[in-house]
Amino acid sequence: MKSVGTRLSALLILIYGIAAAQPDPLVMNNGQRVKDLATWRKRRTEILELLTREMYGAAPAHPDKMTFKIFDNEPHALGGIATRRQVAVLFNGNENGPKMDILIYLPNELKRPAKTILGLNFQGNHGINKEAGIRITTSWMEPRARGVVNNRATEESRGATASRWPVEAMLKRGYALATVYAGDISPDRKDGRDDNISTMAAWAWGLSRALDYLQTDRDIDGKNVAVFGFSRMGKAALWAGANDERFAAVISNESGAGGAKLFRRGVGENITRLNTVFPHWFCARFKNWNDKDATLPWDQDMLLASIAPRPLYIGSAELDRGADPEGEFFAAKSASRIYRLLGTDGLPAETWPAVDHPVAGRIGYHVRSGAHDVTEFDWTQYLNFLDRWLR
Repeated sequence: MKSVGTRLSALLILIYGIAAAQPDPLVMNNGQRVKDLATWRKRRTEILELLTREMYGAAPAHPDKMTFKIFDNEPHALGGIATRRQVAVLFNGNENGPKMDILIYLPNELKRPAKTILGLNFQGNHGINKEAGIRITTSWMEPRARGVVNNRATEESRGATASRWPVEAMLKRGYALATVYAGDISPDRKDGRDDNISTMAAWAWGLSRALDYLQTDRDIDGKNVAVFGFSRMGKAALWAGANDERFAAVISNESGAGGAKLFRRGVGENITRLNTVFPHWFCARFKNWNDKDATLPWDQDMLLASIAPRPLYIGSAELDRGADPEGEFFAAKSASRIYRLLGTDGLPAETWPAVDHPVAGRIGYHVRSGAHDVTEFDWTQYLNFLDRWLR
């Protein structure tokens, strides 16, 4: 027979999507309730400081000597519909030093600076499209990826993840695409990072450095750059969007634990699994919270709230149970209170929507049929959302 506590927990999950009292994003550390914009700005600072210290880790400093070098500018890419531009970001100004490559596709039919989608990719810039002109990364890569030999990409890996990056569809809708291989910034491996800089913080930092370049490019509308991420890159996109208010919109596709889902529900991946399987993703102090998902002094709705009032879209998948689709919805629903406080609408839904039936206000959400992936359905919703909110 179930205990009263177990039945109460089940009831709370049914009604609120949580198994214990949720920390309130609208209550300051000193107990003061947030009722206006000025107080929210202070509360937002508290939230970001907490998340930096206990979970995501500090970012590297802005590189004073960073320079950009355009090494490819092909005006007749993809059969003539795009201009392909490749830019090396030299973090210390030295071509032999640390760097990352940005791959950009610009729509040729557009006669004005382009709104842009920026995202990290898993298998190299050359993985998003088979074009021979895309430089193959020389950075470390997971051995299980297609066309990878001795942790390095080969010609066989061209276009390996093209299904997740519908470049032509974006271009036809008037958007430029900019992407960076996450491994150019920090390798996705257990390499003993300390409490100050985690892999997740490094990836978010790299997205901001890519934005630094995009805001210098006259073909890019630097005030209308949306940051996008799938899975672990979705976690990084949310963290980048929360910290860097230059991003005009944020899109998270199945970011799950450490991204958009609530920890306190106790559903899907938990903190212990994150810190065991991926100990490099988050800072060392995050391991202090193993097996304490239900007693955290924060939850991921606070991360989403930190993006307010900028447009935010959360995409889930029905079969992606580890990412807890319902938990992602409830986090977005909770963050909506901050959006409304700031004078805009949030998520226009009280209950978890039906599969393949997106809902969208200033916060958008859908749960689609299928498993952990990025599909045509996902991108259709994201582009529709950006059409509405990026002006």
